[in-house]
Amino acid sequence: MTFFSIPRVIISSHRGGAGKTIFTLLLISLLNERGYQVAPFKKGPDYIDAGWLGRVAQKPCRNLDLFLFDAEHNLFSFYKGCQGCDIAIVEGNRGLFDGVDVEGSCSTGRMSKLLKAPIILVLDCTKATRSMAALLKGFIEFDQDLRIRGAILNNIANPRHESIIRNSIERYTDVSVLGVIPRFKEIVKERHLGLITSFEEKLNFLEQLKEIASNNIDIEKIIEIAKSAPALKISENIESTKKKYKLKIGVFLDPAFQFYYPENLESLINYGAEPIFINSLENNKIPSEVSALYLGGGFPEIYAEKLAENENLRRDIKYLIEEGMPVYAECGGLMFLGEEIEWQGKKFPMVGLLPIKFKIAKKPYGHGYVIAKVIKHNPYFPLGDTIKGHEFHYSFPSQIELKREMQFVFQLEKGVGLDGKHDGIIYKNLLASYTHIHVFSVKYWAKNFLELAERFLK
Repeated sequence: MTFFSIPRVIISSHRGGAGKTIFTLLLISLLNERGYQVAPFKKGPDYIDAGWLGRVAQKPCRNLDLFLFDAEHNLFSFYKGCQGCDIAIVEGNRGLFDGVDVEGSCSTGRMSKLLKAPIILVLDCTKATRSMAALLKGFIEFDQDLRIRGAILNNIANPRHESIIRNSIERYTDVSVLGVIPRFKEIVKERHLGLITSFEEKLNFLEQLKEIASNNIDIEKIIEIAKSAPALKISENIESTKKKYKLKIGVFLDPAFQFYYPENLESLINYGAEPIFINSLENNKIPSEVSALYLGGGFPEIYAEKLAENENLRRDIKYLIEEGMPVYAECGGLMFLGEEIEWQGKKFPMVGLLPIKFKIAKKPYGHGYVIAKVIKHNPYFPLGDTIKGHEFHYSFPSQIELKREMQFVFQLEKGVGLDGKHDGIIYKNLLASYTHIHVFSVKYWAKNFLELAERFLK
């Protein structure tokens, strides 16, 4: 055990969609301008916001999640992500107290207690004035063990609007108003899974946002609040990787496939493997030195036409899977391996390995945490084990006719998966699933994956 100290603050809100991400990006950018190296974190299973936070901080953003993995691993992830940094900024998800149960056991509020971090609330002030003080006072009294130290007023219409809210908050609570963000038209484009990803959008919007709001943010006070956080006790010896695998693992990384937890890739590296990044939109062949493939989630439907045009790559992937190459595919990777994707009235051929046709719905088909029991023998997960993960997809199988040698691996206790009851298809050394996993939750995943890749290489 070691004691570890770093200035830190959690950015939360009274609800989702109140402006946490925009303010967090603005805060990180302002800290960077002052010479701070910022460690970014996203609470909850979110790839898109994490991608943005990491891009602005110029450092991988790690996800903290008390549902997916235990307190010890959350603290270790925080400790690891803070190395070489001056301050840590954690963006919460949903509202401060929101979670999967009435106790708020995996809420942002519970995370703030684990990290001993002060909280700044971003308040959406649309069509409200004095009521914001009542709302904030309720949050303070709901759990008096939390350290709510400041508020950011978002969507402020004019100076009078700001004055009433600011004066009300300062009269009825001890919380300081630390900043104001005026109401403005949508700066960052959105699509069905949330914001446009950091792979696609330029950072021009951030400069525009800083021009509008930076003079209204008390950055020095925020730094002072962050410095008030006490030391944490951390277990450093969590990762044990005695055996080393001298392997090269192909990882699809491009605008179509980009959703990976940093710890998943780092775990493969810690075991001695070398990621070889593959661009599915540009590369037309899998590198010969690769002995396994990792296909993460993303937006294959957005790039379906380009993926369909890359016939050589699709043909190569199908051949390698049939030859027994280990392939682990999550969500977008699963869709890519199917027969086709139907998107905006058009159908695009994919790899064609799995006899599944995917269609994109207008509303989420699967969204939230997953609890899955392993019901079939496979080389990745022990039979009878129960794993935790998450899913977020608008796609669904419009047609699924599995061959006899293809079987479902997961029986779902929570989640939607492929048919509402099952997820995860095993075929030879391929496992393809809607469920995203985190290596801190499924600790044996990297080792089992590499063991399989080593056997294939021989």
